[in-house]
Formats: sequence, structure tokens, C-alpha cells
Amino acid sequence: MDETRCVVLGAGPHGLAATAHLRRAHVETHVFGDPMSFWHTMPAGMLLRSNWTATSIAEYDGALSLDSYREDSGAELSLPLPLDSFIEYGHWVQRRAVPDVDRREITQVRRNGRGLVLTLSDGEQLATRALVVAAGIADFVHRPQIAAGLPPELVSHTSEHTDLGVFRGRSVLVVGGGQSALESAALLHEHAAEVEVAARADHLNWLHGGKYHRMLGRWAKLVYAPTDVGPMGISRIVAVPELFRRLPRAAQDPMARRAIRPAGAAWLRSRLEDVPLRTGLRVCSAEPTGERLGVTLSDGSTRTVDHLLLGTGYRVDIARYRFLDRELVGAVRTERGYPVLGPGMESSVEGLHFLGAPAAWSYGPIMRFVAGGWFGAQSLTTHLSGGRRRSTSPAPRPMADTA
Repeated sequence: MDETRCVVLGAGPHGLAATAHLRRAHVETHVFGDPMSFWHTMPAGMLLRSNWTATSIAEYDGALSLDSYREDSGAELSLPLPLDSFIEYGHWVQRRAVPDVDRREITQVRRNGRGLVLTLSDGEQLATRALVVAAGIADFVHRPQIAAGLPPELVSHTSEHTDLGVFRGRSVLVVGGGQSALESAALLHEHAAEVEVAARADHLNWLHGGKYHRMLGRWAKLVYAPTDVGPMGISRIVAVPELFRRLPRAAQDPMARRAIRPAGAAWLRSRLEDVPLRTGLRVCSAEPTGERLGVTLSDGSTRTVDHLLLGTGYRVDIARYRFLDRELVGAVRTERGYPVLGPGMESSVEGLHFLGAPAAWSYGPIMRFVAGGWFGAQSLTTHLSGGRRRSTSPAPRPMADTA
């Protein structure tokens, strides 16, 4: 059985960031994944809500930053950044920093006496002393109970569509009050669908679109971090995960909720002027009515629609990662489905590390975003390299175009 020092499972922003930092520190690293695969599943036409610096992978100032990509590629970029531009940027990072991604699927991870053993889709096995799980949130889709048993022709989650144009001329009820639900509603409306939004909250939250950044001018950096997560002041605290994790849980939880509460980007408001946005409503029942769906809402009103689109987000539970052996999952200390992580993003199972959204319970809300990859990659690298200083050389140039 072959053995490698470190394996990164995942080739999205967090996996790419981790691999870039590890290799700069000369940590032998083997990477498995389909580069930017989750982002390819998002609806065409979407825009990123994050600001310029926070959209950078691995670092916001350096060889892999969005600035470096624009300079190297000559791409014309503006904010809000289109989804397809971000995907192209991600593939550019992959070609520069991780040109040798192994696209085979890891079907099982289990423990043995020497560490962790990975089984690949072709039957090969690989042993490693450190596995970095950067597998994203695709396995954590949250579907409310009311959708159970209903056919996909009538009910689906926003994550299941790359082209919302398929709903042209059809009536769609969108459930949710966050960015995914609201932007999907805007795209549906622009594709000539008859669309309505129902949100449980009594009001919708809208971001300020940089209003206070502009008002504060050069002083904005005192209360807003480059990571662009959270409102004034809180932004600076959650941008330092080592500080955030040392706060009492009674302070962490409300701060995290405030930083990531469902909200829509300011630039969505004008696109939704002609879309009914209902608040204080939840779906009580949904039953097929011929080829359509009969929906009853909590205010007693009913709708008969062609489709119910769930913008209900994701709920982390590492037990839903199908590649993790059940015995291994049982050995990981968790809270609310999140692994409890220590230094180097390491779980209670030695050598098993988690990046991205699963790290949010331990290191705060920033881990749910692309910018969280900056800290995660640095923390992991310091741990696995024994604290060696990172190389000052740029990320490796591509050996082949594997995008």
C-alpha cells in the first residue's frame, strides 16, 4: 500500500488554498477532487456577494490573489463578480498551485493501526498520516420535512439547478429569505417565470452594499476586515478565528448568528421590485394536485404552483459525508454535527482535519466563506510543517492545463 504524508480531499477554494500553503512549506501533499465542482452546479447568471478581497482564494495579497489573476489573465472583472468569472479564477489557481489534481473519487476513509486508509474508486488503497477534508457542503443540503416524498418535478432545492431558465412560463414559489432564495427568485423572474417568495422571518435583511465603507473612507479598515464577513466591528472579531474561539460560547453564538444571518445583496433589491416578497410565512403542507402542487401557508392561504423551490440552505453534519467510515465518524467528537477542532484544524481523531463550513463551530462563521480558507490553510500548514516558515517563492507554475 502506498503512503503519503498528507492527503487533501477536495479541490474547491478551501482545498486549493490548503494545498498551496502546504506545498509552499514543502509538505508532501496529494490532492483528490474535481476542481471547483460545487461551483459548477450553481445556477448560471449568479453573482458573488463578497467584496473584492474576500473573493480571493488562499490569500488576498499575493501570487494567487484575485488581483494577480486579473493581471496575469487580462480578464476584465468588476463587482459584483459573476459566477463564471469566479470559476475561471478558481481554475487558474488550480493550474498554478495544484496542477496535479487526482480526479479519482475517494469512496471510503477508515482508520487502521498506522493512521488513515483511503479506498479509491478504482480499488486502489492509500495510507496517509494526515487527511484534510475540504469536501464542501454539497452533502449538507437541507430539505424541510414537507418536501419528503414529493417528486423532483414538483419540489427541488436551489442547489439542484444550473439553469433556472427551465422554469420559463411556469409558476414557482420560492421558500427562503437568504441570498440563495432571493437571487434565485430574481433569476426566475428574469427568465419570465411567475415567481413569489415566502420567508419565515417577519422581515427581509438587506446588506448595505458598502455604504458604511464609503462613509468611513480610510478609517473603514478599523472596523471592517478584508474577509468581509459580519457587520461593523464584528467583522474584525470573526476575522481572527484564534480570538473568536476563545470567547465564551454565550458570546460566540449570537455573534455568529449576526454575522451570517440570512440576507440579500443590495444589488438584488431593484431586480425584485416586481416579485411578491411575503414574510412571516412558512409552508405547512404541500400535496400534488394533478401535475401541479397545492401549497398551504401558515396564514391559511393556499397556492397552486408548478414548482416549489427550496432556498433553505445547508446544515452541517459530517455523518452525511458518505466517504467517512461509520466507525471513524463515531470516533470524532462533534457538536451539532460539527467536528470539534483543535490547533491545525485537527479533530479528536489524530491526523483527521476539516476545513470550510465544518470548521465553523470551532473557529467561527468566517470558515463558511472563501476568505475562511486563508486562516484554515495557514493553521493547517503551521501544524503539519512543525511551524516551519513558509517559502517566499510563488506558487508553482502549471505543468499541464487540468481545468
